[in-house]
Amino acid sequence: MTTGADDHGDCALCRRSTRLTFHHLIPRKVHRRSFFRRKYSRDELQSGVDLCRLCHRGLHTLYDEMELAKRLSTLAALQQDPAVQKHVTWVRKQKRG
Repeated sequence: MTTGADDHGDCALCRRSTRLTFHHLIPRKVHRRSFFRRKYSRDELQSGVDLCRLCHRGLHTLYDEMELAKRLSTLAALQQDPAVQKHVTWVRKQKRG
């Protein structure tokens, strides 16, 4: 984990400079499941990206933890997802927090 709560920087998705939160690429809720413990190392389970609150909230609104863990577990996958792209386009038009 690179960023604590409410640190400032550029969001990995929308690139706005604002307060950031840490998003686990594989949500913590699924870390205890044997499939994920077998497939990923502890470091991989703890990896993540720094996101603004709007992008972070949007990801968890668009997708449940299992979908995020299985299909959208990399920054590249998040950036290429059409629904995430649409959300990011909306976020870029919002006032900075």
